Amino acid sequence: MIPREQYENLEKELLAPYAQLSSKSLGREHSEDECQFRPCFYRDLGRIVHSAAFRRLEYKTQVFVNHEGDYYRTRLTHTLEASQISRGLARILRLNEDLAQTIALAHDLGHSPFGHAGEETLNQLMKSDGGFEHNIHSFRVVTHIEDRYPNMRGLNLSYEVLEGIVKHTTDYDKPQKVEGFKDVGYPTLEAQIVNFADEIAFMNHDLDDGIKCGMLSMESLKEVPLWKEAFDYVEKNMPTTSDKIKRLQTISWLINELIDDLQRETKRRIEKNNIRSLADVRSCGKGIVSHSADMQKKTDEIKSFLFKNMYRHPKVVEMAERAKERITFLFEAYLKDPKLMPDELTRHIDDGNKKRLVCDYIAGMTDRFAIQEYQKLFDQK
Repeated sequence: MIPREQYENLEKELLAPYAQLSSKSLGREHSEDECQFRPCFYRDLGRIVHSAAFRRLEYKTQVFVNHEGDYYRTRLTHTLEASQISRGLARILRLNEDLAQTIALAHDLGHSPFGHAGEETLNQLMKSDGGFEHNIHSFRVVTHIEDRYPNMRGLNLSYEVLEGIVKHTTDYDKPQKVEGFKDVGYPTLEAQIVNFADEIAFMNHDLDDGIKCGMLSMESLKEVPLWKEAFDYVEKNMPTTSDKIKRLQTISWLINELIDDLQRETKRRIEKNNIRSLADVRSCGKGIVSHSADMQKKTDEIKSFLFKNMYRHPKVVEMAERAKERITFLFEAYLKDPKLMPDELTRHIDDGNKKRLVCDYIAGMTDRFAIQEYQKLFDQK
C-alpha cells in the first residue's frame, strides 16, 4: 500500500492546479493524528460509509416508499449513483476524486423518512423552533448526532467535506447559513460537481422508475426534446431490441450526454474566468461547474415534465399525504410522552431542546421503522 505522504505527492503531480489537494485541507474541528496510509478525504469516506445514518438510507424514500417494490431507487441507491457520477466527473476534470465521492456519499444523510414530504412536514412542525432543512440536518448528523468516539460527538470530518454538505445546491436544495461554520468563499470545484451529479442521477433514475411503474410512458416522453433526441438515437442504432433495452440505453445515452456537456462547459468557464488555483475558485464570485445554456434549457424541460407527470401523480401525492399524517402523529405523540423514545435520548431532554430531539429522532427513522412505530402507537391509542 502507498504511504499517505507518497499518495499526497502523486496528487500534486496528477491533479489540476485548481483542485483541492488532500494535503492542503483546512483540517478538522478536533485535531487527530494523520492515518499512515489514507489521505484525509478518503479517511472521511470510510467514516461516512460506516455511519448509522448511511446504512439507514437503504430504507428511506427517494420517490417511492421502500415497500412499493424492490426495483425502485431508494435514498441509498440514489446516493451511490450520484457518487459514481461525481467521481467520474472529478477524474475527467483532474479534480480530487476522493473529495467529490465523499461529499456525494454524505449529501443526503440528513433526509427524513418519506422523502420531501417528510422534510416539509418536519419543517412545518418545527417552524417556531428553527425549522428543518435536510442539508443543515446532514451537517448536524455528521457533527453531532453520530456518536462513535469517546472524546467528541460526530464524525470529525474535514472542512471541505462539511462545506460540500452545507453548501449543496440544486433546484431542491437551497443552502442556508449554519451558525458556527466558517465561510471561506465559493466551495471547491469538487463540491460544485456534486451539485450537478445529484441532478443528473435523480433526473435519469426518476425517468427510469417512472416508466417502470407506469406513471410515465416512452411515447409521452417524446414531447421532451432531450429524451426524443436520445430515444431516436437508440432506435436508429438498435431497432430490433426490446423496449426494456431501449429504455435503459436511452437513460445511459442521456447520462453520457449530460456528463459530456458538463465537463465541456466547465472547462470553458475555467479558461474564461482564468481559474489557475483553488484561491481563484474561492474568490471567483460565482460557480464554475455548469451545463451549457442549451443543455440547461433541455434539463429544465425534463424536470418540468417529471414534476407535472410524476411528482404530482395522484399515487405519489397520496403517498405524501400518508407520510405527513404519520410523521405528524409521531411528532405529537413523542412530544406529549418523550418516554416513548429510547432511553438514550430521553435522559438528554429538557424543556429547551425537547422538540429538536423529537425532530432528530424522527428524521433519523427509515420509512419502514416510521410505519411500524406509527402502527404500534396508533393501535395503543
